[in-house]
Amino acid sequence: MTYGYIRVSTDKQTTENQRFEIENYCSTHKLKIDKWINETISGKMDLNERELGKLLSKIKKNDIIICSELSRLSRDMYSLIAILGACQNQGVKVVMIKENLDPQKDRYAKYLVPVLAVYSEIERDLISQRTKESLAFRKAAGIKLGRPFGSKSKVKKLTGKESLIKKMLSEKISQRKMAKMLKVHKKTLKSFIEENGFCVK
Repeated sequence: MTYGYIRVSTDKQTTENQRFEIENYCSTHKLKIDKWINETISGKMDLNERELGKLLSKIKKNDIIICSELSRLSRDMYSLIAILGACQNQGVKVVMIKENLDPQKDRYAKYLVPVLAVYSEIERDLISQRTKESLAFRKAAGIKLGRPFGSKSKVKKLTGKESLIKKMLSEKISQRKMAKMLKVHKKTLKSFIEENGFCVK
């Protein structure tokens, strides 16, 4: 069995870019996803409370788990090491596309993974700390938080997916198909492409 694993932290985040990366990887390596595992949960939550934990309890030798990057499995160092250890003991291959690491084959992966896990955990803590400090400073300065009444948000449905859209355009994927993959109306996609000046060939 080949599993595609996708995780986001909140329901305000989207999963399309992770799915696209996994599907692109499978296409290149002639693989087919037998089952998708999608969950919306913090990467530091206990494995027993996650869909990933359920998956680890039933994986078998020669199964494959594919994720877009290491931090999707977990942002907690000890949890991440436990996850990869369990997979290795079961003879399950874990593919982390962004890091291009295969702990089952790469001789030095077992040394690199803990380092990357520490970096991921530090990154999570720093983002959280900066957000809290920024909000506290703005509040202390008397700055009203949130968007002014009646103003339009500069953040669009597709904001943050510019690189993904450029890649899709370069691969000559039709806008109709792109809109379906990104779960937006075709007009929304067309407008976003025009506003950002993306070249459509």
